[in-house]
Amino acid sequence: MSALDIIERAGGGKRMADLKGRDLLTLHDYSPKDISAIIDLADKLKAELAERGSHMRRTLEGKSVVLYFEKQSLRTRVSFEIGVAQLGGQPVVIYSGNTHADRGEPRQDTARVLSRYAHGIVIRAYKHEDIVQTAEWADIPVINALCERAHPCQALADLMTIYEKRGRGKKTKVAYIGDANNIAASLMILLSKVGIDIALACPDGYKPEPALIAKVEGYAEAEGGSVEVVDRPVDAVKDADFVYTDVWVSMGMEEEERERREAFEGYCINNKLMKAAKSDALFMHDLPAHRGEEVSDNVIEGPRSIVFDQAENRLHAQKALLSLLIGD
Repeated sequence: MSALDIIERAGGGKRMADLKGRDLLTLHDYSPKDISAIIDLADKLKAELAERGSHMRRTLEGKSVVLYFEKQSLRTRVSFEIGVAQLGGQPVVIYSGNTHADRGEPRQDTARVLSRYAHGIVIRAYKHEDIVQTAEWADIPVINALCERAHPCQALADLMTIYEKRGRGKKTKVAYIGDANNIAASLMILLSKVGIDIALACPDGYKPEPALIAKVEGYAEAEGGSVEVVDRPVDAVKDADFVYTDVWVSMGMEEEERERREAFEGYCINNKLMKAAKSDALFMHDLPAHRGEEVSDNVIEGPRSIVFDQAENRLHAQKALLSLLIGD
């Protein structure tokens, strides 16, 4: 029984999206039907692991997946490495600094060599173009595990968490406060494709690109959702079910630290701002968090914080992705 068969059986035999052999570079390329298939399987895998302690169908049995990192990682590396193993596969972790990349080996050579050894590549890179080039030269599926423009795996785990807390088919609003970075971009794409309202509060100079806004507004209109970009955090969180933030200074932006801290003054998620959202609104963060900067300690450690549920769901959402793109 394939991963596709598993979710079809769970859905009463309804035919789901077939994603076998595809890349995941950005969520622009995935339809609402594709997204539903991933979340459906993630839910099933999570429930199965909780009930049995293992998976009945090891969809990566006899397969190897390369986890290639150019940037530091905790959640991404551990969740993918354990996820591949739980599905019966062999994870192979590579840090680019330990390869010939720094000595000038072309990326296309690396992609073609890995394609001869493994069944899939999960890559975390500094530049989106490098992930695209890897996918162009690889003969096996390539999964974007973070770049400066996108973090689709985190967004899928976030959607899984949102559905767990509020259910599907309900009118839901997510407020994102801070820099319109890779996390924000992937959330905008994903949430708009499933009809969830998203409001972003970003200071001038850190707002989403107009082309991205226009694109996700089209997705939202088709699915009955909305996209709003405002200046003030208090305006974004009004009527929000979830309040989401991320670090102000991402990896590779350390030289901009002082400038960014000044720009984001007043954008910290604290109890006062949470009170401006719905009374039962929940706090989200992809981690790692800089407590006292983008979020106060009493919010991230408070009863409305679901940040560790998000972190756990990275494991399950990514296993679903691996099963559908690479597994049998």
